[in-house]
Amino acid sequence: MDQRRLILVLVFLLSTVMLWNAWLQHNQPAPTAPAQTATGVEGAAVPTPTPGAPAVTGAAIPGAAAAVAPASVAPRVTVRTDLMVAEVSAQGGDIVRLELIEHKASADETKNFVLFDDGAKHVYAAQTGLIGEGLPTHKTVFELPAGEQVLKDGEDSLTLRLEAPEQNGVKVTKLMTFQRGNYTVDVKYEISNASGSPVAPHAYFQLTRDGQAAESVEAFGVTTFTGPAFYTEADKFQKVQFEEIAEGKAKFAKKAGDGWVAMVQHYFVSAWLPQEAGDREFFAQKVGPDLYSSGVILPVAAIPPGQSGAVGARLYAGPQEQDKLEDIAPGLDLVVDYGWLTVIAAPLFWVLSWIHNVVGNWGWAIIIVTVLIKLLFFPLSAASYKSMAKMRVLGPRMQRIKELYGSDKAKMQQEMMEMYRKEKINPLGGCLPILVQIPVFISLYWVLLGSVEMRHAPWLGWIQDLSAKDPYFILPVIMGVSMLVQMKLNPTPPDPIQAKVMMAMPVIFTFMFLWFPSGLVLYWVVNNILSIAQQWQITRMIERGKSGAQAA
Repeated sequence: MDQRRLILVLVFLLSTVMLWNAWLQHNQPAPTAPAQTATGVEGAAVPTPTPGAPAVTGAAIPGAAAAVAPASVAPRVTVRTDLMVAEVSAQGGDIVRLELIEHKASADETKNFVLFDDGAKHVYAAQTGLIGEGLPTHKTVFELPAGEQVLKDGEDSLTLRLEAPEQNGVKVTKLMTFQRGNYTVDVKYEISNASGSPVAPHAYFQLTRDGQAAESVEAFGVTTFTGPAFYTEADKFQKVQFEEIAEGKAKFAKKAGDGWVAMVQHYFVSAWLPQEAGDREFFAQKVGPDLYSSGVILPVAAIPPGQSGAVGARLYAGPQEQDKLEDIAPGLDLVVDYGWLTVIAAPLFWVLSWIHNVVGNWGWAIIIVTVLIKLLFFPLSAASYKSMAKMRVLGPRMQRIKELYGSDKAKMQQEMMEMYRKEKINPLGGCLPILVQIPVFISLYWVLLGSVEMRHAPWLGWIQDLSAKDPYFILPVIMGVSMLVQMKLNPTPPDPIQAKVMMAMPVIFTFMFLWFPSGLVLYWVVNNILSIAQQWQITRMIERGKSGAQAA
């Protein structure tokens, strides 16, 4: 199989993916507009424990005694650390807005990327509360500390204390601890029971979000996942579509003795990570028009009169940096979406990351990986190019056979196969290297599309973001020229129509690659240049050998 077959196979695969994606979009329900009203996420429901569940037996649904205020008008306090700027609402102590200082917005790199949002573009918040009579929920108005809270130089952490109104002799304080150099926030409830009876509450930690993707990430039918995800040791990683939640068809582990819940989007993730092992219940529900909540419910040991208790969980809200995620919680690195070729993409990213640590630039890392891949499959490629070189030398004989037996297709095919046998040419000799190239190509596409490390990563000159298209389309043009050179090195197809189609392929592929990530086009350009050098050298050796044999 030669370069022509590679192009045809790629065109077929891309066309298939595009048609499949179009069919899915045509048959899925039309999305509703995001709930970006003035109420923000105040309509998010309070989770109710499943009756009879061992982890949450006996919990009561919060009553109407909790004070409620619209999220948009409730007071807020701003918390600044070295990595984030968080806005915490008095209503529930929710984190209703979160800016990531070291990651810039896609549309305007002078502004910080906003993960949690209060409705400006998205509705997305981290909410918590207690389940029990008179206990504060995410709708309760807490007392906030005065003034902006800033992590000062020399401090490793900053703790925000929020006081809830005392109810029936039960006093609740919500503590939020922000860490230096860390995207995690430790959230804890301290419960002091001064009533005359025991208190046995449950705590819930949930992420409420609209169902729209944060960024429009789609190219030729490839889209990144946006939605809730759950992880337990028994059931491992489970993604849930928003449509499945709306239809009541979401499948995930409802009860477990470990695990966490996350909200995944392109490049970034938020997750509630209970730190202590113990029974817990996971949930996912639709709470409003295009508004969904997913979270975890944790039981609290009964607190006798005059005693105190506590319950908490860790919130991670930041980039999907793979080398750090796996150290934060088991399985958290699985939120990086590499599609169905993770088995190839994950090791490929590991190699890229290792080389990047040495050279300090993702563009050069891609070039080095391309060279390594080419060296790895050098023998297979050489066999393919030898076959094409021999067919190129035999071009006049093939043309002669066509002239002699053009009217008898069966005879012409028989003569062609006899010529291949005598010259020891395998027309399908290049199948294996091509089949290997395709999954590597697609895997690298997913790595560039799904790795936050590539986001806004420069190479040199005009390429300042390897995950985005070439702004001046220089690399796609170079790629098209390199494909044209390869076509010239290949044997000319005997069919004039096929020859014209193949000559049009560089133009078609150049147009397609205009919108591909520049890092992927860089890989393809380097691969083409190496292939041209290898094919030219092998073709020259074969032609010299043939000329020497004829002279002898």
